[in-house]
Amino acid sequence: MQKWRSDSSPGGMGPEGGISTDRKAAEQRRPSHQRILGSAVILLAAIAALVLFVANPPPIERARMLTYSPSQIRESRLKHANTGRVYPVRAAFVILVRNSELHDLRATVRQLEDQFNKRHHYAYVFLNNEPFTEEFKQAMEWATTGDCHFGLVPYEHWSMPPWVDRVRARRTMAMMADKVPYGDSESYRKMCRYESGFFFQHPLLDNFDYYWRVEPGVEFTCAIPYDPFKYMVDHNKLYGFTISLIEFPITVKTLWQTTNAFRATYPGYIAPNNTLDWVTAPNGSYNMCHFWSNFEIASLDFFRSPAYTAYFDFLDRAGGFFLERWGDAPVHSLAVSMLLNKEQVHYFDIGYLHKPFQNCPTDPDFNDMHCFCNPNRSAIYNPDSCTKAWLAL
Repeated sequence: MQKWRSDSSPGGMGPEGGISTDRKAAEQRRPSHQRILGSAVILLAAIAALVLFVANPPPIERARMLTYSPSQIRESRLKHANTGRVYPVRAAFVILVRNSELHDLRATVRQLEDQFNKRHHYAYVFLNNEPFTEEFKQAMEWATTGDCHFGLVPYEHWSMPPWVDRVRARRTMAMMADKVPYGDSESYRKMCRYESGFFFQHPLLDNFDYYWRVEPGVEFTCAIPYDPFKYMVDHNKLYGFTISLIEFPITVKTLWQTTNAFRATYPGYIAPNNTLDWVTAPNGSYNMCHFWSNFEIASLDFFRSPAYTAYFDFLDRAGGFFLERWGDAPVHSLAVSMLLNKEQVHYFDIGYLHKPFQNCPTDPDFNDMHCFCNPNRSAIYNPDSCTKAWLAL
């Protein structure tokens, strides 16, 4: 059967979709000025279509065409007092934050400075999917002792990728609306995908080797009399946590089977002394344990490694960040358990509160001298905590 109908009349298409012989002959018989005029009309129509597209681009293209000034895309505000300062580790606090969260973050940063950073002056990297306001930048400059770097998240890192079935994704969001926190939030899913696979790619982090994740509204409830960054380097640690919990099963229905498919595809990436036992139930399924990633101190080289990037790409192609609600916490946790050796992971007994859970050091002398938290309320005693199981490995 022919792909196109055969038509010998002028303007007909031949069997292979080309211009028919009769039409070519007709074109050749037309005066040259008519052919020129016809070409001009086609060109003007194309220009008009382009102008219309630029004036009214589709939503995705409109987002891509947004332009910002260089200082809105990326800006560093350096403190004169830090000029020439030598840091023991190339490290920074990394904070994904909205302008509207300024006051919550200011309280957090002031506390972090008091408890730790006023003695060390480590830098801050603030990231946002919208440009930071001048009010936000000035407030962070005044609240910190470290240099401040402000960056805009690229659109392609904060969007639903084209291979995800949007209808199915939004149906899932509607179904989860009243079942789990942020169940119906597309923005939350974009954040989880960004924190899972893109934050460490931001150019503002190119000059750093370690990062400490901080979120608006958290509290640091104890003085930190040592340098956790230096501890990580001195003891060859690549990932540090302070709270671990159980995930909502409905949000990660296929994450474990996708992870197992990755393991089968890339067996060479699996660490010989891994901690997969910590995340594996007796029946071989995922037991839902994960490090609570709103606090983590980690090597950026680990996240940039071929093993981790291959794992993220494998997950991203599966679509579970949007078709379910895969969080960056279980993603980081499964990656750490699978790709790192146990001795490369560290539990930090640091006073830390992210409501409703907290970690509070249980050593009575340390607590009395350095803390204002109640150790009896520490998450380690919560039945949903996995920290005791981690320490027992």
